[in-house]
Amino acid sequence: MLYEIARPVLFSLDPETAHETTLAGLNLAGRLLPAARPLPAKPVEVMGLQFPNRIGLAAGLDKNGEAIDGLARMGFGFIEIGTITPRAQPGNPKPRMFRLPSAEALINRMGFNNEGVDTLVANVRRARYRGILGINIGKNATTPNDKAIDDYLYCLNRVYEHASYIAVNISSPNTKNLRDLQSGDALNSLLSALRMRQLELADQHDRYVPVAIKIAPDLEPGMIGEIADLLAHHRMDAVIATNTTISRNGVLHLPGAVELGGLSGAPLVSRSTEVITELSAALAGRLPVIGVGGITRGTDAWNKLEAGATLVQVYSGLVFRGPGLIGDVADACQYYYEQNPDKRVFKRVVPVTAEAPETVSDPATAEGAPATAAPGELAISLDEPDQPQGVAPEQATDSAADATPAVLRSDTSPGQP
Repeated sequence: MLYEIARPVLFSLDPETAHETTLAGLNLAGRLLPAARPLPAKPVEVMGLQFPNRIGLAAGLDKNGEAIDGLARMGFGFIEIGTITPRAQPGNPKPRMFRLPSAEALINRMGFNNEGVDTLVANVRRARYRGILGINIGKNATTPNDKAIDDYLYCLNRVYEHASYIAVNISSPNTKNLRDLQSGDALNSLLSALRMRQLELADQHDRYVPVAIKIAPDLEPGMIGEIADLLAHHRMDAVIATNTTISRNGVLHLPGAVELGGLSGAPLVSRSTEVITELSAALAGRLPVIGVGGITRGTDAWNKLEAGATLVQVYSGLVFRGPGLIGDVADACQYYYEQNPDKRVFKRVVPVTAEAPETVSDPATAEGAPATAAPGELAISLDEPDQPQGVAPEQATDSAADATPAVLRSDTSPGQP
């Protein structure tokens, strides 16, 4: 309701000013108001972490971690901040963010503008939030690709002890040649270095922090399968699909669509979901997928779960739908798993020949593998928490399953904010 009042005011400002104003308001709310809890849902375990619900904030809204406590009041099951780089950098020249309101879309060419990893770490330390925090890391624009590993490892070292999981951004279209790191020897070398350092840090801190890789929707035929195999080979913990797109399908007729940068919002939803479908098939359960891209209503999240995602994230949809989107998506996720209980638990499958770290307990080799694993494979069940004592499973779900949430009814379309 409040967003219906605030939206015209925010839309009267240029997009980046509106972004900064919103972030400042969230920062203030987080400092002045008491802590809040995530929206209620059945918790789920993914990457060895207990997520209170399946909807998270995607990276990009809070690059420096300055409004973590305010964002936590919105009900997210997890929050991802960044993308952060080793050194502060201004990003690309302004203007660099554009709205396409009729398409519920944004175009941005921000260019990893941020205050540097040390500032982010200081902000995380000050925050009261104790929920699941992802930290998204990247490389500086002035760092050539043949030195990119150095930047990623530097950030990994700095944020490791402060993150619940770490996301590696190799897919932004707004840093020159960054997407070249998604393929071939470049990706293989980066993943190898990340995995080695991850295990070293886990041993050093006596704590295993999962690493997820964020990929683009604009991939050449065959690349998704190659990426999937490399991610599994190097024992990455998850993949985030997808980042923004350089395609302008469906929006070329709109004013502003010719602006350079990554397109996000509703026009991305179909392509992002297609990538999730293909990626999930290629992974065949070897690691979980976090689905992001174009979610503006509960049905979009439902479709991403159906395509193979285990968790979902939102960002651009919040600009057009407001905080109410979070509840719609949380309800859709909850209802999806009530209607598809066989898909409620992600079961990770890894080759039995994969090397297990000697000094760290690796989620991919955890105990609890079913005895029914296929020959040559080990199935790992990342189970959800048990039902509360005295509550039968059917009792826990029947009351919510009796009625289809409004956000999924065929006769109900989400209203414009």
